[in-house]
Amino acid sequence: MNRMPVPEEIDVVEGPEAEGARRATAAFGPSTTSRATAPDPEVPAKAQRRQFTAEYRRRILEEADACKKHGALGALLRREGLYSSHLVNWRRQRDQGELVVGRARKRGPVPKPVDPKMRQLEVENRRLQRKLARAETIITLQKKVAEILGIPLKPLDIDETD
Repeated sequence: MNRMPVPEEIDVVEGPEAEGARRATAAFGPSTTSRATAPDPEVPAKAQRRQFTAEYRRRILEEADACKKHGALGALLRREGLYSSHLVNWRRQRDQGELVVGRARKRGPVPKPVDPKMRQLEVENRRLQRKLARAETIITLQKKVAEILGIPLKPLDIDETD
């Protein structure tokens, strides 16, 4: 029968060398904490998306680019509570010039430019529709007057409609 190997004790480095590293017990925070405060069990009604300012994103990108040691980038991300996808997106935004302060990209569909000729045709179309509605009202009134006075109207041709 195979026996499971006995787990051996892992020596954990403490101090500045272990910045961002996890302890072997997977516990976080200082080891001298005797009792941690319980987190608030109240859950907000609607989760709020985190919003990072352009200045903060630029600062984090500078720090990330300066990380040369093995594990330093991971420690930075853990310390700030970020994901590597944040860095990917922020680097793309930086390359496209979107991380300039005060130059936020608006969300939603991009409005299409309107051709001046199209705008002129729309105005003319509305004018002609109003004119047609006025003419139809006058024709209806003339029919009623002709009916009241007993004047027979000429029958419609085959091509015409009422």
